[in-house]
Amino acid sequence: MHNHDHHHHHAPSPNLTRAFVIGIVLNISFVAIEFGAGLFTHSLALISDAGHNLSDVSGLFLALWAIRLLKVKPTQTFTYGYRKATVLVSLFNSVILLIAVGVIGYESILRFLQPRPVEGVVMAWVAGVGIVINALTAFLFFKDKDKDLNAKGAYLHMAVDALVSVGVVVAGLIILFTGWVWIDPAISMIIMIVIVYGTWDLLKDSLRLSLDGVPPDIDLQEIKKLVLSIKDVKDIHHIHVWAISTSQNALTAHLILADHLKDAEQARLKNELKHELEHLGIQHVTLETETESCNDQKC
Repeated sequence: MHNHDHHHHHAPSPNLTRAFVIGIVLNISFVAIEFGAGLFTHSLALISDAGHNLSDVSGLFLALWAIRLLKVKPTQTFTYGYRKATVLVSLFNSVILLIAVGVIGYESILRFLQPRPVEGVVMAWVAGVGIVINALTAFLFFKDKDKDLNAKGAYLHMAVDALVSVGVVVAGLIILFTGWVWIDPAISMIIMIVIVYGTWDLLKDSLRLSLDGVPPDIDLQEIKKLVLSIKDVKDIHHIHVWAISTSQNALTAHLILADHLKDAEQARLKNELKHELEHLGIQHVTLETETESCNDQKC
């Protein structure tokens, strides 16, 4: 057996579910504290950071739900089970984030026009707790981040959140020492830009997978090269690669084989090919074989 470690797509570790649950509990409690503190201190940066964290909780929750759906057995109606739900969840999540940005942006502009006094000390302390909680949660997803799009999304969100909280701490301290209240909506604006920047890729990838595009980490040319390098394979066409879920891919194709191959040899060749494709991150392979003298272009 080969060592698969250098390839992205094997099943996420069983602890991934636990990581999501812990992440959700930690973050929901923090969101409640941060939102309350934001109202109490009149800090828009805290409130928007709480909004940002809440969107992550919804993301974690949706991703967890998607992982549960992966376990549902296929039925007569859903022959792939509900695996594609993981892709739709990513899409849904990125759309929610962008809506949140709109709301925060509107509030920030109002704040620039009508500044309000802000409690710098509380702001800095609460955001400080945020750094710890986000860093802890990011750490939970660290080892699965290259195996599953949802885990990667969660990891990136949390890492970015930790940085955002650092920004809020700094803002609190500046307000404390200088009394510049405009720093608060300014930081809020920066948080928005951070969210949009992070969400754009997620939106792009999940749209691509929703439309059955070739997954971002799969290279069609590399697959063709691999297939054509096998002895007795003359040509390959009708290649389709798509994502069944955020961590599993499928491929269908027609192979044209040399005329002299017997059935058993064809079968062996197909198996060899499926094994090779697994190394390239494709778990479900369906191949139709034709011979050189009689294929769908000639026969």
